[in-house]
Amino acid sequence: MYLKYAKPLLDLILSGLGLLFLIPILIPILIILSCIHAASPLFIQTRVGQHGKYFQVYKLKTIKDNGKSNAFLQFLRKSKIDELPQLLNILKGEMSLVGPRPDIPGYYDKLEGENRLILNLKPGLTGYASLKFANEEELLKQQNNPLFYNDTIIFPEKVKLNLDYYRKVSLGLDSKIIIKTLLLPFN
Repeated sequence: MYLKYAKPLLDLILSGLGLLFLIPILIPILIILSCIHAASPLFIQTRVGQHGKYFQVYKLKTIKDNGKSNAFLQFLRKSKIDELPQLLNILKGEMSLVGPRPDIPGYYDKLEGENRLILNLKPGLTGYASLKFANEEELLKQQNNPLFYNDTIIFPEKVKLNLDYYRKVSLGLDSKIIIKTLLLPFN
């Protein structure tokens, strides 16, 4: 009942309120990013969504066209502010506030057996696994072979955590994950 009716309604209400509240912050950021980037200040990429369907995820562009970054762009990425445009994906019904983070093709769409149950969920702005791997970027930078480490250590652990979330999804669990996510910058 929660997953089918209440969760989508809460996603719609909270993402709409979130966008309204954040517009005064996002507009100046978009203006600054428009001055930094020759093209759009948004990064749009294909990700795997619910039932394995592809969709376009929105993020603030935190890498310059020449592949470099600066302190402002790094701040947007580290603080996860670059993820806020995904509130639009939630309003469009492609994502949820809480769920498995949407990944690029080649990961979730290749799951087999019981692990495919994860695809019944909409991808989330935050989730069980994203809290555990909040420092994923730094963790991967420490590896000699980051792709191998991601594919053999991080991704399988994310699958386990997301499958656990799938089995336990509830308003209470979603509330805990949202609160932990909001408190993350203060830890």
